Amino acid sequence: MIKVGLNIGNSKISCVVGEIKENKIIKLLSCKSYSSNILKKNIITNFEELSNDIKVLISESEKQSQTKINSINLNLSTIDSVSKYYESEINNLDHQITELDIKKAINNSEYFNIDNNYYEIFNSINGYVLDNNLVFNTPVGNYADKMKILFYKILIPYKNLKSFKNIIDRLNVSIDSYVPSPLASALATLSDDEKKIGTICIDLGHSNTSIAIFENSKFIYGDSFLVGSHNITNDLARGVSTTLESAERLKTLYSSLVSSPSDEFEIIEIPIISGEENKYNQINKLKINSIIKPRVEETLEIIWQKIKQNNLHKKQIKNVVLTGGGSQLEGISQYAELIFSSNVRIGNPKGEIVSEKIFQNPSFADVIGCCLYDQKEFSSDIIEKKGKKQKKPGFKGFFNWLDQYI
Repeated sequence: MIKVGLNIGNSKISCVVGEIKENKIIKLLSCKSYSSNILKKNIITNFEELSNDIKVLISESEKQSQTKINSINLNLSTIDSVSKYYESEINNLDHQITELDIKKAINNSEYFNIDNNYYEIFNSINGYVLDNNLVFNTPVGNYADKMKILFYKILIPYKNLKSFKNIIDRLNVSIDSYVPSPLASALATLSDDEKKIGTICIDLGHSNTSIAIFENSKFIYGDSFLVGSHNITNDLARGVSTTLESAERLKTLYSSLVSSPSDEFEIIEIPIISGEENKYNQINKLKINSIIKPRVEETLEIIWQKIKQNNLHKKQIKNVVLTGGGSQLEGISQYAELIFSSNVRIGNPKGEIVSEKIFQNPSFADVIGCCLYDQKEFSSDIIEKKGKKQKKPGFKGFFNWLDQYI
């Protein structure tokens, strides 16, 4: 089966074409990525130019993969998203739990609710509570006095979706699924064991940072905010009065979050901000590190606050995976260990999924995960969600659906 993932980012646009085999190993047929600065804080600044760039990207991907691209998974940021936990309960059960009981509980929940201002990009059952006992598989066949179903959904503003959808529609390419960016990065980097025992996946991107949390093999939280590695570049440019190009070079080659006694004596020449030839200032590595540390600390603290706001800190998840371009900062895993009091590792796209080493790079995690995404893996065994998720049944369609179980 051929699947295509498309990511429209603030610093690059990327397209991955993969052949998904029966053992879920992905053979990459094409991985194309072009620099792009048309997106500013997830707002399109030049619609026509971005449309043309994506058209070229898809065309080049078709040539490299020798595949006609008719449909894609589209990676979408969860900036300004709303995470919602909700539940539905049935009391006074006096019989063995059946599929009909679960269907009725779903019917009594917010599962089918429609919000005219928000698009439901993710909606899934996270667990079942049978007489205060939490289980994660469908409880059909069990006995209990009461049953509660726990749900989780992510809503994103329609305005964040429509502009990107219009571009794809103009290219005569259909959209199989909209993929929440935090989930995409997690799919590419987390092992099955990490998803089961509980792991926080943090993608430190160019302009966004995203958070995905898995526990008991369930995706229980996803969010993004507008702070990324580009903010570090800007901080350096302002802090040492140099060009953005020079600041990016300083960040890549010299920055570290782990201090060394020699940092004070390691001198680096940098061009002055005016860009005049043969005019340089001298700074030491200690100065660079003193600028980047507060920004990284702020980013990790924002993540921790979001986790606390959703009461997820009580789960005491002790595994953190850092991915994305920002995860390549020297010493960031040790620094994150202090913030989260957890085991931390750098997450590359998994070797068992992507065999080519050139693509086992944190910068490719989001688009590779987007290609891997299969909506069926996050659908309930009891209720099949057909078509695009937002095309929910009206009253007539719903009652036809319910009639099958009455």
